[in-house]
Amino acid sequence: MEPGSDDFLPPPECPVFEPSWAEFRDPLGYIAKIRPIAEKSGICKIRPPADWQPPFAVEVDNFRFTPRIQRLNELEAQTRVKLNYLDQIAKFWEIQGSSLKIPNVERRILDLYSLSKIVVEEGGYEAICKDRRWARVAQRLNYPPGKNIGSLLRSHYERIVYPYEMYQSGANLVQCNTRPFDNEEKDKEYKPHSIPLRQSVQPSKFNSYGRRAKRLQPDIESYVCRMCSRGDEDDKLLLCDGCDDNYHIFCLLPPLPEIPKGVWRCPKCVMAECKRPPEAFGFEQATREYTLQSFGEMADSFKADYFNMPVHMVPTELVEKEFWRLVNSIEEDVTVEYGADIHSKEFGSGFPVSDSKRHLTPEEEEYATSGWNLNVMPVLEQSVLCHINADISGMKVPWLYVGMVFSAFCWHIEDHWSYSINYLHWGEPKTWYGVPSLAAEHLEEVMKKLTPELFDSQPDLLHQLVTLMNPNTLMSHGVPVVRTNQCAGEFVITFPRAYHSGFNQGYNFAEAVNFCTADWLPAGRQCIEHYRRLRRYCVFSHEELICKMAACPEKLDLNLAAAVHKEMFIMVQEERRLRKALLEKGVTEAEREAFELLPDDERQCIKCKTTCFLSALACYDCPDGLVCLSHINDLCKCSSSRQYLRYRYTLDELPAMLHKLKVRAESFDTWANKVRVALEVEDGRKRSLEELRALESEARERRFPNSELLQRLKNCLSEAEACVSRALGLVSGQEAGPHRVAGLQMTLAELRAFLDQMNNLPCAMHQIGDVKGILEQVEAYQAEAREALASLPSSPGLLQSLLERGQQLGVEVPEAQQLQRQVEQAQWLDEVKRTLAPSARRGTLAVMRGLLVAGASVAPSPAVDKARAELQELLTIAERWEEKAHLCLEARQKHPPATLEAIIREAENIPVHLPNIQALKEALAKARAWIADVDEIQNGDHYPCLDDLEGLVAVGRDLPVGLEELRQLELQVLTAHSWREKASKTFLKKNSCYTLLEVLCPCADAGSDSTKRSRWMEKELGLYKSDTELLGLSAQDLRDPGSVIVAFKEGEQKEKEGILQLRRTNSAKPSPLASSTTASSATSICVCGQVPAGVGALQCDLCQDWFHGRCVSVPRLLSSPRPNPTSSPLLAWWEWDTKFLCPLCMRSRRPRLETILALLVALQRLPVRLPEGEALQCLTERAISWQGRARQALASEDVTALLGRLAELRQRLQTEPRPEEPSACPSAPASDPLGEGSGKNTPKVQGLLENGDSVTSSEKAALEEGSGKRDLEMLSSLLPQLSGPALELPEATRAPLEELMMEGDLLEVTLDENHSIWQLLQAGQSPDLERIRTLLELEKAERHGSRARGRALERRRRRKVDRGGEGDDPAREELEPKRVRSSGPEAEEAQEEEELEEETGGEGPPTSLPTTGSPSTQENQNGLEPAPEATSGPLAPFSTLTPQLHLPSPPQPPQQQL
Repeated sequence: MEPGSDDFLPPPECPVFEPSWAEFRDPLGYIAKIRPIAEKSGICKIRPPADWQPPFAVEVDNFRFTPRIQRLNELEAQTRVKLNYLDQIAKFWEIQGSSLKIPNVERRILDLYSLSKIVVEEGGYEAICKDRRWARVAQRLNYPPGKNIGSLLRSHYERIVYPYEMYQSGANLVQCNTRPFDNEEKDKEYKPHSIPLRQSVQPSKFNSYGRRAKRLQPDIESYVCRMCSRGDEDDKLLLCDGCDDNYHIFCLLPPLPEIPKGVWRCPKCVMAECKRPPEAFGFEQATREYTLQSFGEMADSFKADYFNMPVHMVPTELVEKEFWRLVNSIEEDVTVEYGADIHSKEFGSGFPVSDSKRHLTPEEEEYATSGWNLNVMPVLEQSVLCHINADISGMKVPWLYVGMVFSAFCWHIEDHWSYSINYLHWGEPKTWYGVPSLAAEHLEEVMKKLTPELFDSQPDLLHQLVTLMNPNTLMSHGVPVVRTNQCAGEFVITFPRAYHSGFNQGYNFAEAVNFCTADWLPAGRQCIEHYRRLRRYCVFSHEELICKMAACPEKLDLNLAAAVHKEMFIMVQEERRLRKALLEKGVTEAEREAFELLPDDERQCIKCKTTCFLSALACYDCPDGLVCLSHINDLCKCSSSRQYLRYRYTLDELPAMLHKLKVRAESFDTWANKVRVALEVEDGRKRSLEELRALESEARERRFPNSELLQRLKNCLSEAEACVSRALGLVSGQEAGPHRVAGLQMTLAELRAFLDQMNNLPCAMHQIGDVKGILEQVEAYQAEAREALASLPSSPGLLQSLLERGQQLGVEVPEAQQLQRQVEQAQWLDEVKRTLAPSARRGTLAVMRGLLVAGASVAPSPAVDKARAELQELLTIAERWEEKAHLCLEARQKHPPATLEAIIREAENIPVHLPNIQALKEALAKARAWIADVDEIQNGDHYPCLDDLEGLVAVGRDLPVGLEELRQLELQVLTAHSWREKASKTFLKKNSCYTLLEVLCPCADAGSDSTKRSRWMEKELGLYKSDTELLGLSAQDLRDPGSVIVAFKEGEQKEKEGILQLRRTNSAKPSPLASSTTASSATSICVCGQVPAGVGALQCDLCQDWFHGRCVSVPRLLSSPRPNPTSSPLLAWWEWDTKFLCPLCMRSRRPRLETILALLVALQRLPVRLPEGEALQCLTERAISWQGRARQALASEDVTALLGRLAELRQRLQTEPRPEEPSACPSAPASDPLGEGSGKNTPKVQGLLENGDSVTSSEKAALEEGSGKRDLEMLSSLLPQLSGPALELPEATRAPLEELMMEGDLLEVTLDENHSIWQLLQAGQSPDLERIRTLLELEKAERHGSRARGRALERRRRRKVDRGGEGDDPAREELEPKRVRSSGPEAEEAQEEEELEEETGGEGPPTSLPTTGSPSTQENQNGLEPAPEATSGPLAPFSTLTPQLHLPSPPQPPQQQL
């Protein structure tokens, strides 16, 4: 019964060996050691030590190969026989004009081959039908009984097989159906297997018309029917496409009803075609070339798809069962590819190889020389193949194998029945099956018995590596089979004539090679005889190999020499016999021939294909061939006198070679006898070291095996040399005396044992006398030391001298240790006495502890005990005071200096150096120095500087001493910091990039636009933080008030000169509003880093530079004051808030002068000097001075008259009622400032806005938004009607005012006179329509962008109300920042916007950049704080500034940005 996939039983496992490192170092020796066990299984597995992991040396990128194609069910011998049979039947029915369809019986395909074979075995078709034994046939085919399957099988046999069998036997007159498959729809159509060259019958290129054309040829003989020999009824005459014979369709059996279409062959041609012998079977090469990566991807993809799971999760048992199921299957055709027999010499070995191609690392060098490297193992010294000069690929040079799942290697034995070794470098396992050599012939007999058809056509089939057979089938016939799974990093060894096969579990890479040892030689000779019977070519000449080794016996390993001698003896005897037979035949002529110089194909026996070496028979008349002496009758038919012997050696030379081998093999025995006599002192004479070394050198030179006797000799030599070295060391140690190397002394017992060891060695050494002399000296010293110890207490000097004499001996004497302890005791007591002496330097605690520890190891005595007690008491007291000092140093509650002084005073009485007490003393000294520094700085001519006080506070806090002055200093520093923080809040904008001192000081480099701008950018980036650089003062200069004042005055002048220079420079730059503006070196650059151009650019009124309106804070037109609800929203255009100062000019909040005076009053109360305070005083004096000059200018007669005219114009505009209809309005802006759309709703809206209690904040915002939108639209519509100037301002008046205006804009202080001068200058010139339009556009964009933000804020307020009115919590309001509480509803709204952004993570509606109005407008609304600033537009313009500053992009008000 054939095994199926479900009943495949894995064979037993082969032996597995795990050598130790010592065993692993000798590969062939270890294989010889395990051979008695492993040879019984045929194969074995070896696991190297875990840390033996050779690197993979193949160049993966350059490795390309073409694999073989394997169709699995063609590999198995029995399955291939069945497929061949089915191909022949299919070919038969194809010739008959039908395609073969294999029927299904009991839900499985009918095995037509087995059916045919069983019918023949049961006596044939007629006998079975006669005896009605079809049920037995069904039973033998393993069909269940009782289902009338026998009749069904008979029907199928008659229909499909019987006609073919009749044609095969030549009985072609049997009635058969020429269309047996026409009605069998359920049968499976058989497609012939695509084995190369198997189907030799190719489809005819001629159709039915071609057949008729042949019949019209003029040859009259072709019209005669071969059956009836008549040529009548020409229309029913049929022409064979194979032989051109003619047949009547009614003369054929069975007769044909009509002329068939397509190709038709006569019965004679059909029989000839079906009886054609099959072609030899072999593997095809794939058409695609692979790299390792592409082959691996294909292999893994195939396996994953086939098993429908990741490749590493497929069990090996499942793959094994599936493999044998596919191999045995007829209907399933699975094709795989196998990269087999890839030459490592061409593609590179997987092991590192020592050659000149590339440099090897030390690790690679180690593996390149290892005996387990498959490039090294065949040529090891103990290997036979190292004596073959040629590089035999696959035997001496490894082959590489790249496998995929199901790729297989078929049953085979190695060439010349040699050993083989296979190493799996990496990848999935390789499954092996092995049969021992004893069962090799049994396996061959079973395979020939089961598949005789294959061996009839290929007698050497098993040597072609193309045939598998199920291991269960072999085991069922008594063949012993073992298996194993070879994993990555493991070796598999196959033994001589051990059949083996297997398959790969998946993608892997293996390497294999052959090797031969001495024990292989008999098997190699038997293999040559086997090859001679099979007429198979040899890979190399066995005789030549034996003779080559015999020619140089001294190079052979001893065991190999013995084995070669045995083989050579057998070979010489056989050669004598063969030459004698040749002489008896009458061949007397002979010629010497150097066969090793001839190519193998010129010295092969024409009969048995054996490669000749010792001799061959040739003929003078037939020079093309020769025969071995075993086939002298098969050379030619010429006379014996024309034949002659070609020989390599004469019969006299061969015994001489044999004798040399014998001498080499027996030389070991002679040497062994000499060694045995020397080691056992049989003749009573001890050999010298030189004689023993000579024996060892002889063994090494003659390469004797590592026997037990040689090991004994080596051990004896090693021991003797060690004794000599030790004796010399003992003598030299005595001579060195106290300077000898420590650790080389031996005890007295060891010295006596050493002397006995030297006496017992079978070696004569003259150093024995020296050792005896040393032993006598030591024994005399021992007696003297005993006498001294017995008379204790002896003199310390006597003990010390005895101890020094003992140390010079170089041998440890027990009494010397006692002497040492007595000396150590005296030395210890002396050390304690010196340490505790009053005049001695105080020792440390470590010294005291060391003395105590040393005292524990000295010999006990009353004096030692007393000294140890004193030391322990002193150490305890010292440690207590050290702990107390440590607590004082580490305690949180610091002690006053008086307490620390008392502790230090008491600790001074202890005669021990105490580190903590010393640290406490140093801390107290530092505290006194600190107090002196405080007194000095407090009593100086000036108030102390804040920096000095902060330094003192930092030092005082680090001191472990309680200082009363420290609290007073901390309070002064805290007060100074509080004032500075208050001043910073007053002046600095939120997140300002300037320090308070920089804001208070004049901008001395104002004249350089690039310097000013780059410094501002550096501040934004946090790269520039110097407080005093602008004044040119060092830290020491800041301590002198006079230096600060002088520097401030100089800075004022530099600032004024610089701003004038900057204004001239910037005024010369092209206006961005001009259409022809282009970027150049003299072009303005905005704070965002871009060139401002087109609509939306604003010019700073101070520095005259241009900026994007969306990048800076701009004034709001709608924030201009309106006296009453009925007045014009435009008022006088010269009073509109259009003044713009850039962020580089306006660096602070610019508080009012009254606020600054309050800060100065607080500064006067500080007992500390701050640079900022002195700078503030200078700024205040500068502001008051400017205010006085401004008031004087405003009070002049000319200016007073101009101000009066402006007041009249303002009064007229305020008292003039607004017209109801826009059509009645004059065109002049002064008389008709109102435009269409402001109507009668304005008073109502204004009233609602004033009554904040009657509407909600959302309603206020809605009303303000509606009113503001209408005002902006109305302002935009009336811009073309504006004209000016309103006043005629003489140049004599204008110039001083403009200079005052510029100086006032430089002040970081808000003054009302500045605003008055600004309005007067505005009225004296035409309205700046471009700026007004720009401001209107920016305000419109801001209001549009803030609408969504207002809705989000309203939803937030509602949530607060729903949570319980958290917004009205007075405690919460008290905790809010002062800026939020004091800034009115708009500031509250801004605060809520910030909170909303924090809640939403900065992802809320985009906010806009706030704007800044004129300083006077801000101060009128908010006092110290800036006015609630509206936004100027969406945040989008910030995207251009952010990448330059490397800052995050959440929206911030301008005081945070600038």
